[in-house]
Order: sequence, then structure tokens, then C-alpha cells
Amino acid sequence: MMLLAGGDPLWSWFSLAYGYGALTLLDVIVGEDPFNPPSDKVEELAQDPWYRGLLFLALPVYWLSLILSAVAVGTLDLPLWAFAGVTLGAGAMSGTALVVGHELGHKSDRVDQIAAKLACALSGYAHFCIEHNRGHHVQVATPEDPASARYGESLYAFALRELPGAFKRGWGLETARLDRKGLPFWHWRNDLLQGYTLHLALVAAATAAFGWIMLPFFLIHDIFAWWQLTMANYVEHYGLLRQKRADGRYESCEPRHSWNTNHIVSNLVLFHLQRHSDHHANPLRPYQALRNFDDLPRLPSGYPGSFLLASIPPLWFAVMNPKALAWAGNDATRLNRG
Repeated sequence: MMLLAGGDPLWSWFSLAYGYGALTLLDVIVGEDPFNPPSDKVEELAQDPWYRGLLFLALPVYWLSLILSAVAVGTLDLPLWAFAGVTLGAGAMSGTALVVGHELGHKSDRVDQIAAKLACALSGYAHFCIEHNRGHHVQVATPEDPASARYGESLYAFALRELPGAFKRGWGLETARLDRKGLPFWHWRNDLLQGYTLHLALVAAATAAFGWIMLPFFLIHDIFAWWQLTMANYVEHYGLLRQKRADGRYESCEPRHSWNTNHIVSNLVLFHLQRHSDHHANPLRPYQALRNFDDLPRLPSGYPGSFLLASIPPLWFAVMNPKALAWAGNDATRLNRG
């Protein structure tokens, strides 16, 4: 928008104003859609290629957004506040691209897997699909999962645990996969190294084109993109706990182990990620066929509004702790407290 407006720096904060201001307000105005597709149409809907095509159409939009943001930073004489707006806005967009990577990463098709890598490579978060699919989905809503927030844990304390924990788990899972194939870690078939190399190539090309300003641009961009995912992980399972069975293993993941929201506008933007309860119970179900259930724990807003709420821990705790306790039948021992 800023480039189209002739370089007017006032447009530098458009992406953030849209993502956190407009979407939050529209969620309040438009409201929720609690309805599900008819049961006899779910399979037909799941196989409709239009919805898969939308994911592939979104991918170049995210790449173009980052490239144009780099062009703006590299060619315009921006004040510091405008540089911050462009950079954080680009990070928010690349963080949203991880939603596309998340959806495609759950598919076994080779083309989908490659597209998922391209989505994650935007922000240098190549380990996401690996640790999410083979780590988070296995340990979700347990104290062992670094990507499941604990009751009473602030967003910022969670980030200090989740970010390094996810990175370590991703590397460990990929190392184990290569070892089973008889391959060393430093091999071209390492999915982590593929994604990191692509991101470093992007940074190097931008630096060669626009100078050293690209290094702080990409550093801030990457961290803020990761922050978008961290906020999503935080609100998705806050305080919820799968109980241990008599054999010492955790019960199966059910829809009630994820916070859900049916807010229409943000669900459209985020490819129904916010119907997270059905996703965790049925991770292979495509986003367009995810269902709502009447007895689910519910967030007070769509993700943009919930992210803002989580950013102020006293307000988050005031709203969400009573919800979590009610979910646990007012028995705090049945919550994830670490």
C-alpha cells in the first residue's frame, strides 16, 4: 500500500492496523457461524479442489508481500517509525503464511509438502511442520509439550519455553528420521536444511540488492513472524490437559482439548484454523470441512482479538482462568499446570 501511495510513510502501519484492528472489530460486528456442513456433504466438501487451490493461490501473495516490503525498506528513505511499521507488518504477513504451511504440511502429497516448505521458509521457521506434526500433535495438552500453554503461564513466559522447545524438538525429530534412513544430519535430504538454506538465500539476495539494511529488516521480520505462531499456540490450548489413564498413557486427544472459535471473518482469513478443536481430533481433515461442537471450550474472540488480550496477561487471566476452571469442573488439578 505504501508503494502504491507514492512512498507515503503513513501507510507503513496498514498491515498491522488491518490485522489487529480491522479484523478484531469485524469479528465483533459480523459475529460467529456455529453451523457445520451437512454430514452427507462433508466428504464431498473435503475433496473439492477449489479449497486446496486457494492455499496455493495464497502462497505467492505472501511471498510478494515480503519482497515488496523489502523493496520499500531498501529504496525509500523511511523514518524509524515507518521502518518499524513495514517490518512488523511484513512479519505479521509471513506469520500468517505459516497457517498455509500448517494446512499443507498435514498433507502427504509431495507437491503440498514442497509448498508447505516454501511457506515456512519465508520466516526461516523450517522446523515448524516437522515439530508440529510429529511432536505437538502427539504431546498436545500435556506438560511435556512446549507448544501447549500452562494454566497461569503468561504469553511471555510461554514464549521463552515454546520457541527453544519447538526448535529443539524439530531438530531432534528430523535427526531421528534421517538416522532411520541411514543418512547423516548434514545431507541435502534434510528438510530443515532445505528450508533454512532457502531463507538464507532470500536474505542474501535482498542484501545484495538493497544493502545492509536488509539484515535488521529480516531479523525483526523473522522474530515477529515467529511471535505470531507463538501467540496462536498460546491461545489454542491454554491450561487444557489430557488426563492420564490407568496404564500411565494420556487419553486420546479430543475436540475438548483445544480452544475453539467460530468468528466468521478471522476464520476466513486464517483458513478455519480457529476451528482448532476438530483439527486436533482429526488432523487430516481439510480446513473447509472442520466442524463445530456445542460443548467445546471457547475463546472470547477470534485469534486477532485473543492475541491482543493475551498480550496483557492480567486481562487474559481475568477472562480465561475462569473459563479454564469451568472446563475442568472447578478442579484445578485437572488443568495443565506443568
